[in-house]
Amino acid sequence: MITPATRHSVTPPNEHILTAQEALEPLFLKIEEEAEVRMIAAAIRAGWSAEDAVAAIDQLRRNELIPGSGH
Repeated sequence: MITPATRHSVTPPNEHILTAQEALEPLFLKIEEEAEVRMIAAAIRAGWSAEDAVAAIDQLRRNELIPGSGH
């Protein structure tokens, strides 16, 4: 399935991109945004408030950033 995020192209290296990170960052941010919107929508459909969904997503992100947090 092609989603809006997968239709974005990655800038080729010959277009004066300094690093792969700079080339991929816009697509990464778009995918991250799309994932968050989908998670919030799913939580709302399950009966959560948008605020609770955002708080849960933030907690998941914090858990991913803390070494030894169970992963």
